[in-house]
Amino acid sequence: MKNRHIGTSFDDFLDEEGLRADAEATAIKRVIAYQIEMEMKQAKLSKTAMAEKMHTSRTALDRLLDPSNVSVTLQTLERAALALGKSLKIELA
Repeated sequence: MKNRHIGTSFDDFLDEEGLRADAEATAIKRVIAYQIEMEMKQAKLSKTAMAEKMHTSRTALDRLLDPSNVSVTLQTLERAALALGKSLKIELA
């Protein structure tokens, strides 16, 4: 039996299996959560202080920082960026 995936890329495999969008969303969320955590550390902001600056709850911030939770709104990302003195930049590539 010939393996139909030999010679194809991992992206091709994900496309064929219908998994690419979910995989990319998870990867993007992990990067964003990591960046926010690093900025919080650099600014010496606790989760409680960050939540206050974002005008949100600590639970909402925990969801934002959870790399496996891809349900995040642009509004939440914008509030996090502003709380850290940063701007949010989103682009299609």
